[in-house]
Amino acid sequence: MEQQKAPFIDSLSLPAVAAPMFLISGPKLVIECCKNGIVGTFPALNQRTTEGFEKWVVEIKQALADYEKETGKKPAPFGVNLIVHQTNKRVQADLAICIKHQVPLIITSLGAVPQLINAVHSYGGLVFHDVIKKRHAQKAAEAGVDGLILVAAGAGGHAGTLNPMSLVTEIKSFFNKTILLSGCISTGRDIASAMQMGADMAYMGTRFINTTESMADEKYRQMIIDSGASDIVYTAAVSGVNANFLRPSLEAMGITEEQWSQPSKIKFGADEDAMKEEAKAWSTIWSAGQGVTSIKETLSTHDLITQLKSEFRTAIEEQQKLLEQYP
Repeated sequence: MEQQKAPFIDSLSLPAVAAPMFLISGPKLVIECCKNGIVGTFPALNQRTTEGFEKWVVEIKQALADYEKETGKKPAPFGVNLIVHQTNKRVQADLAICIKHQVPLIITSLGAVPQLINAVHSYGGLVFHDVIKKRHAQKAAEAGVDGLILVAAGAGGHAGTLNPMSLVTEIKSFFNKTILLSGCISTGRDIASAMQMGADMAYMGTRFINTTESMADEKYRQMIIDSGASDIVYTAAVSGVNANFLRPSLEAMGITEEQWSQPSKIKFGADEDAMKEEAKAWSTIWSAGQGVTSIKETLSTHDLITQLKSEFRTAIEEQQKLLEQYP
């Protein structure tokens, strides 16, 4: 079957998306990503209100329009992450803002809803959905999504447990649209490896925490630099759903290995609603993927993307040499 790839991919400077990270991704990071040729995204819930969310959308659209006018260069599209779940009381209001401003890309989590997808398609937008297993991918494909984000083992945040090679192969057997791969992708060589495995794009979160434009605390960035893959803990203790967190941040909050080994969520505040409680937990217990092992510095988004492009080209050139070595 012929592949139906997202049309914007061929216009990017690098086949990559800077993932929407809770409490980390904001307008500055999104704008710089798009100016430098990769897709920048952010979660709608990084703003406390729908009104604040709309201001961010307007700010991003205006900055990218000004950039195109000043340089004559078309920036990469930007995207918004919507949590499609009953606990998110704002989803309909935030979706209405996305429709009003025709946000080019919507990334959905925790639910692929045909009505939402149809609404985004009505103005020409695309919907990508993140999944960790085949069953979720099949449901999203049936709902009509334009792309699937395969969250493999070792990814930051709510990661899966499957090897990326098997996950990509399994999903490509029935899905012929855009495939994005997430999990331990921190370098340009990693992006090239994702393409070799059959993905159309790399989906990068943790690496963009250590940019000057992210909203991350400086101590958070330093902890990433100081950490290796063995410092990442996969636990449901923080949010009730398994996710990867930095061990030192768990220990700093007094969470013991016995606690993070339990299958249930630690109660952080009985008087807070679910969303506020979640935000409180994630603001003090820091998430990251096993790709921290490759992160040794904090760079501007421009310099990081420039570095990624150079590493990507070098990796592809080395692959070409292998063709010559093994004709």
